[in-house]
Amino acid sequence: MSVPAITESLRLKLLAGANAADTQIDWPGESCAGLAEAGVFKWSIPAEYGGSGLGVQDQLRGSEAIAASCLTSSFILSQREAAIRRILAGPAHLRERYLPEAAAGRLFLTIGVSQLSTSRQHMGPSLRATGKAEGLRLDGDIPWITGADQAGVIVAGATLPDDRQILFALPVPRNGVTISPPLMLAALIGSRTAAIRCENVEIASEDLLWGPTEQILGKIGGGGLETSCLALGLAVAATEYLQQESKTRPELETVAGQFSQSVESARRRLHALADGSPDPESVAALRVDCTRLALQASQTGLLFAKGTGFVVPHPAQRLARQALFFLIWSCPRPVAAGVLDGLLPAPSI
Repeated sequence: MSVPAITESLRLKLLAGANAADTQIDWPGESCAGLAEAGVFKWSIPAEYGGSGLGVQDQLRGSEAIAASCLTSSFILSQREAAIRRILAGPAHLRERYLPEAAAGRLFLTIGVSQLSTSRQHMGPSLRATGKAEGLRLDGDIPWITGADQAGVIVAGATLPDDRQILFALPVPRNGVTISPPLMLAALIGSRTAAIRCENVEIASEDLLWGPTEQILGKIGGGGLETSCLALGLAVAATEYLQQESKTRPELETVAGQFSQSVESARRRLHALADGSPDPESVAALRVDCTRLALQASQTGLLFAKGTGFVVPHPAQRLARQALFFLIWSCPRPVAAGVLDGLLPAPSI
């Protein structure tokens, strides 16, 4: 498989930092620097803004390879890429302001929109915007922002009093914005994912990317294929572990071969969907299958690693923990229902 800009030296650098990035609170600066040096930060940005403008399939190939080497680094990259997609869909003046700096690696963008979709919906909107379009004010919480204290711009969303929603680019630091300490996640700790508190934070009309409109994320599209790509990358890492073990343990050859076939099948489906205009049902079905594959391959690796694999920093335990992340990361109801079908016990006869 030809992968853009993922050299062996970059792969080894990501692998060397994968455990620390997963278990330590420090930002994985060396891994991110390696991505920048390899031109990864240019992939999704058009040439007119200083990027390389890679096609979607090439971006997915590259993201899969990064995820197979260091899921934390690929998760950080995915949140940057999600922010860039929103900027690309926004007004020209914001593209011109932010994209050249992002392509050059001088500006880290990230995104916080879970409050508009799956996070805390049972409690009502967690971030409110009041006022008029030319001078809105934000109050409340953005509960989930990766690299919050590393970002220069955060793409976020808020709900208006009439329940319509807006998407905006928020430069930080800014008066009234308080970044909480990073969350102690069960995995991917180095992503420095944190909550942000907004108190009477001003945003101008020139900061708006989209809206106001109802259910804004449904109108501008989501990142289902990208999330599936990262789950696939983790399944690749677990399968490679099984293949390596099978060289000295012949009983693993059939198991490793089955997972290898499943990985290749999921990869073909992912690229086929990326080539067209996929319907939401197909995107959700792939997400379900890639999530199951990540869980199954990583748990199989741990099963065969036995007690040795349960000790940090063995990769088997890391991959098994990281696979759990796909159960909660941007997991909409249809995906959750599909994954649940594979978790429920068979009915008693």
